Amino acid sequence: MSDDTAALRPETLAVHPPRVPVTGSTPLGVPLHQGHVFSFDSADAMADAFDSPGTFVYSRLGNPTVRTLEDAVARLEGGAAALSYASGMGAINGLLLGLLSAGDHVIAQRCLYGGTYALLTDLAARRGIGVTYVSGTDPEEVRRALRPETRLLYLETIANPTTRVCDLPALIAVAAEAGVPSAVDNTFASPLLCRPIEHGADVVIHSATKYLSGHADVLGGVAVFADAGLYDRIRHYAVEQGAVTDPFAAWLTLRGLQTMPLRVERQSATAADLAGRLAAHAAVAAVRHPALAGHPDHAVARRLLPRGGGGVVSFDLAGGREAGRAFVEAVRLAALTASLGDVKTLVMHPASTSHRQLDAAALDAAGIGQGTVRMSVGVEHVDDLWADLEQALARTPVDPDPVNP
Repeated sequence: MSDDTAALRPETLAVHPPRVPVTGSTPLGVPLHQGHVFSFDSADAMADAFDSPGTFVYSRLGNPTVRTLEDAVARLEGGAAALSYASGMGAINGLLLGLLSAGDHVIAQRCLYGGTYALLTDLAARRGIGVTYVSGTDPEEVRRALRPETRLLYLETIANPTTRVCDLPALIAVAAEAGVPSAVDNTFASPLLCRPIEHGADVVIHSATKYLSGHADVLGGVAVFADAGLYDRIRHYAVEQGAVTDPFAAWLTLRGLQTMPLRVERQSATAADLAGRLAAHAAVAAVRHPALAGHPDHAVARRLLPRGGGGVVSFDLAGGREAGRAFVEAVRLAALTASLGDVKTLVMHPASTSHRQLDAAALDAAGIGQGTVRMSVGVEHVDDLWADLEQALARTPVDPDPVNP
């Protein structure tokens, strides 16, 4: 014990443990900086740190582990910088609330994640932000929707849950010509299958809960910015909003990132295989996966998703709403849950869960049926998964409910 601590009492020593510096070697894994505050040797240094994003003061403003995750995802997406949030919806809120003001206008893809749709509906009602919905397939539709007050084009690479694939280069080019920035939710594709910034996107959104982490143990979100200027603008709002990522969640996500290439490749291939088998089953009315030749956006998917169509399969059961609910309760290997991108296969009935905010007309406009099932394929053996789907389909009513077809 050094001279300066030899006279200290146990109560003080317990609060001030020794620090062990790492010299002569480098930790193989990313260190977890769980502490939320950082100390300084001088008042001037601390004062300067509040204006320097590169110096850590308080974890709401920045944390080394969280910054490592942000830099890692920014590099994967080819962006200038990234902001990490406590959830995917935190990232979407952070972008929309940081970018938009009362009276602004947004052009959004019609088929969106239900939470995003609900947020846009709330912004329209309470803040007077106009929203025009487009199909996501026709550039001229975006051009017609443009207004002088349009401030954002919001798209999803692979739509939730219909798996429609946006023609990102064509739609983003129309917005860019008008000086309107574009944001793309790339959660379903992951950076392994598509990098929207390469197609002109200004912001890329991820629910890190899904493919980035991949093990059902993280809640998080990330927004990647192509331009450092827009990053700085949104960062100032994010700091005040406070919906930041916990360092442990960031550390878990970084661990998941290391296996993402293996997981996504396997999940995408298995999903395409199962989609083909489902398409031939009598209890299934329609199947949607970008790898299928009959998918309405198959040609676009071949351009934008050359490495695979992703791990999500959407299919409609001939028995309608009753069949959809019965199917998700009948699976044994797949889990009935409200997420995706996990190593385990997951199923859900969107009309009664993730898209419950939409009425019948809105569901129909978004291409979501009463009997639609969303399946997020895991890394299990494809034949074991098919056996589970077959037994569940055998227990699913085929005749549609006359009230809820």
